[in-house]
Amino acid sequence: MSTVSAMEPVALLETDPLLDDRDTRIIVCCGSGGVGKTTTAAALGVRAAERGRKVVVLTIDPARRLAQSMGIASLDNVPRRVEGIDGSAGGELHAMMLDMKRTFDEIVEGHADAERSRAILENPFYQSLSAGFAGTQEYMAMEKLGQLRSRDEWDLIIVDTPPSRSALDFLDAPKRLGSFLDGRFIKMLMAPAKIGGRAGMKFLNVGMSMMTGTLNKLMGAQLLRDVQTFVAAMDTMFGGFRTRADATYRLLQAPGTAFLVVAAPERDALREAAYFVERLAAEDMPLAGLVLNRVHGSGARQLSAERALAAAENLDDGRIVDHIPGQAGNRTPDDGSPRAEGGTNHDTDEPDAAEILAAGLLRLHAERMQVIAREQRTRDRFTALHPEVAVAEVAALPGDVHDLDGLRAIGSRLADGRPAMA
Repeated sequence: MSTVSAMEPVALLETDPLLDDRDTRIIVCCGSGGVGKTTTAAALGVRAAERGRKVVVLTIDPARRLAQSMGIASLDNVPRRVEGIDGSAGGELHAMMLDMKRTFDEIVEGHADAERSRAILENPFYQSLSAGFAGTQEYMAMEKLGQLRSRDEWDLIIVDTPPSRSALDFLDAPKRLGSFLDGRFIKMLMAPAKIGGRAGMKFLNVGMSMMTGTLNKLMGAQLLRDVQTFVAAMDTMFGGFRTRADATYRLLQAPGTAFLVVAAPERDALREAAYFVERLAAEDMPLAGLVLNRVHGSGARQLSAERALAAAENLDDGRIVDHIPGQAGNRTPDDGSPRAEGGTNHDTDEPDAAEILAAGLLRLHAERMQVIAREQRTRDRFTALHPEVAVAEVAALPGDVHDLDGLRAIGSRLADGRPAMA
């Protein structure tokens, strides 16, 4: 007969010391979609603020659950104060959602004079690039993180990254966008503007004559002109993109940063979590540990799934398991008279309502114990592969989180972090 036993994680992730450590300035939550990553980031923000930190939570997840749970009508590119936080310890909580186009606009406005910034902002190619170019969202998240950190207005920044493996585009995007801006194609388009005057036009006419037809077919003549105009206007800014991205990347590797990988106790989610752990190690990013969300538990672990199912079957047969394991008897009293209440309906040999209810509850318990066993096997495979990773388990709540009280409940369970028993 199989049993389920609670196995302590290799190491317990303690979130309160992490939040209380004033040297911790950035916490990045990453993980696959649908594992409670946004909720985890918000819960950490609430708990840190109520323990005395001045916190801002930055989400780049397109879902707007964060605003709803914090009682804010909407989040945008400006940090908004969250009301209802207990500030008796001196903490505050702000929240914001990345607006990648607005962030790109702010960079242009901050690094170009009025005339040039207007030319860039009105350029059709720029408008397309800033609204949806591959990697722009993640690059702008890095920019926004760098901006928040440089302002030194908050002593803790919590970042909620996009779902799935694209979460680590947060690390890759600056390199990709920097490579695009520094690439041969862009440099070739920049050359006429750098040479200037008639020489520039001559270069454009001669140097690009062999490929203009192809580019026109691929891009269209108007788009090609828009790109060239954009490149000419952005010329002085290209180096700054890479410089700032490199600075933020180094910030993510610094001791004041902590990465939390968030997962559910499911095979696919923990496979993704293993990928994140290995990738972060390869990038020399400081990993604090794994948050295992929505873990099921039971206060009646001594009753195994097998025994619960056997008892349910006995009840279905009009019999009941006695207090002594393995013994069973029918409900008819020794004198042969029927029971006054409860027991089997002896006219039909069918169990009564109480027995049906008891059998159903036993089956529900058996299903729960099977879920617990499956989750433990999945978790144990992960911890066997990555014994160095500290783990905090968060017991599943009976419903979704919609308000600050729900976030506080998640924060408390995060702080406890021990295997779920509820």
